[in-house]
Amino acid sequence: MDATLSAPLLPGSPYPLGATSDGLGINFAVFSANATQIELCLFDAKARKELRRVRLPECTDEIWHGYLPDAQPGLIYGYRAHGPYDPQHGHRFNPNKLLIDPYARQLHAPLRWGDALFGYRMGHPRGDLTLDRRDSAPLMPKGIVTADVPFNWGNSRAPTIGWQDTVVYEVHLRGASMQRDDLRVPIRGTAAALGDARFIDHLLRLGITTLEIMPVHAFLQDRFLIEKDLRNYWGYSTLSYFAPEPAYTPQGANELRQAVRRLHAAGIQVWLDVVYNHTCEGNEWGPTLSWRGLDNASYYRLIPGEERHYINDTGCGNTLNLSHPRVLQMVMDSLRYWAESYGIDGFRFDLGVTLGREGTGFDPGSGFFDAILQDPVLARCKLISEPWDIGPDGYQLGNHPPGFAEWNGVFRDTSRRYWRGDEGQRGAMMDALTGSRSLFDRRHRRPWASVNFITSHDGFTLADLVSYAERHNEANGEDGQDGHPDNLSHNWGAEGPTDDPEIRETRLRVTRALLTTLLCADGTPMILAGDDFGNSQSGNNNAYCQDNPLSWLDWTQADSAEGRELSEFVSRLTALRRAHPSLRAERYGDPGAELAPSLRRIGWFEPSGAPLGHPDDGAALALRRCAARADGTLDITLLMMNPTAEPMAFTLPAPDLAWTQELDTSALSSAGGPPDGEVQVQQHSAVLLSATHPGGVA
Repeated sequence: MDATLSAPLLPGSPYPLGATSDGLGINFAVFSANATQIELCLFDAKARKELRRVRLPECTDEIWHGYLPDAQPGLIYGYRAHGPYDPQHGHRFNPNKLLIDPYARQLHAPLRWGDALFGYRMGHPRGDLTLDRRDSAPLMPKGIVTADVPFNWGNSRAPTIGWQDTVVYEVHLRGASMQRDDLRVPIRGTAAALGDARFIDHLLRLGITTLEIMPVHAFLQDRFLIEKDLRNYWGYSTLSYFAPEPAYTPQGANELRQAVRRLHAAGIQVWLDVVYNHTCEGNEWGPTLSWRGLDNASYYRLIPGEERHYINDTGCGNTLNLSHPRVLQMVMDSLRYWAESYGIDGFRFDLGVTLGREGTGFDPGSGFFDAILQDPVLARCKLISEPWDIGPDGYQLGNHPPGFAEWNGVFRDTSRRYWRGDEGQRGAMMDALTGSRSLFDRRHRRPWASVNFITSHDGFTLADLVSYAERHNEANGEDGQDGHPDNLSHNWGAEGPTDDPEIRETRLRVTRALLTTLLCADGTPMILAGDDFGNSQSGNNNAYCQDNPLSWLDWTQADSAEGRELSEFVSRLTALRRAHPSLRAERYGDPGAELAPSLRRIGWFEPSGAPLGHPDDGAALALRRCAARADGTLDITLLMMNPTAEPMAFTLPAPDLAWTQELDTSALSSAGGPPDGEVQVQQHSAVLLSATHPGGVA
């Protein structure tokens, strides 16, 4: 550190952005179009004392840069930005506030809340129009310069998994292992636990091909939650786009890389849920931590003519300005870094509509989509959008460009309504089962573009979906008014846990029927972690602030008889999906195409065996699908669904085939003998049959 205190700061290079070591020194480069001066601040090894403050000597194309000879990785640093403090025109420079480098790859210590973190004088009558002169450095996380040492990936290679073969498991990194008694306490809740052989074996038994991990970028513990003795559990409040959350990697970032390596070795891909639509700095009343202090007017979308205020298409206070080339570059650089340095195979974009917004609104040809789809690294990743935000025309399901898949909220809602017994849902269920053709069959997109799910982290778990009619969010401290009020759920006779055997049996039947719908539908199925063994959040449908057993996976439930039976049922479903190409169409194709005499690609039937009449004149239905195998034979499946409260006889449609019963969701026994002309489908249940045909149209 001594050499860094006296060495002159040389001009250095504007590229690459961030703090980069070449072994002889460190180059610092940071973007700001509107700053008049940027200062580099260096700290002692404990990040408590500022040892040196020096001006970056050069600015090239709005990149401020300097090179510090003899400096080595491990150096702790931050920035201070000079410029106008003029909120009414969008500028909020305040050199009293230490700022995190947007490209910092590691952070030292968590943020400590205090009023000095705010760029304005809190409590002043003029509010955010007043400059606060207190130094925020004692409260701020600092960046740590990392060594660019290649990770040893060994013989591990990223598995190649086709979209049509993908089965996704959405998991919270911390919550996955906090209640695993078979792990040492220091390992629980960390990235290392994701690479544990027992967790990987669980995924393999289920037939999972892809782990989608909720945010792992370093995130902020919001002040309003801390004051209520709660925590930001989900992590959708990004503090750094390049640094992993320190709490998840206490032994260093390689913990996450090692977990990815082990998952890859097991044949499992890893996706990250990423939040590039907003940051943790919030609106004009939020703290000054990084982007706001470096160049508020460039990094954020501001209301034209009222630049004191932020466009809030995200509902989180601010919206990143991806129309700015340097902001877009930051996002692309971050994605590429995670893909290349951490081996990440895909990205799920939180509030993806926001990323595709230009000045005129959502545009599938926006700069973000164009940049990512032409990128030689990122275009090879699997790309998934959450296709909505709260801005104007914010629901854009089906309108993303080819190359992107989308979370299909219509599939979720249709499946819930149908199995709840709502009237008039048969037509919507028909579309959902066949890859939501009405939404996605355009621009040569394929059924995999529809990411089908019944539940996700946001909302009820599957066990709660069939156990609660109302949300129970009192623990969140908002009088139970947070979270969506209409969950399309049903408690089937009692609110919450019950010993009533009839209610319990109905709940299990509906659970199995919902899972069957998910895994027997065209598209990409996604299972919420814990739904495979009946995990509950006690009716809380907005557990974003519950970093405690309420949200953590309850592995004792997984070890119960009921939990094991449900896991075995999911394993059976994924095995059937792998075995039968008719359950996972690669293309939409012509549904009426005849693949053999009287065998069309898709056929819809009434329980009587007759072709389906008006879609919504009834509830029960049968779906027959045919798909060619590699040997030229036809794989045929018949899915019969009865959402009513009474058993129903289904007549097998012509032509006669040698059917095998593969699944009956009303019973723990997965399969049965060959049916004889008629199949009894119990209430709230589904039955799956399969057959093989030699193929060939007469």
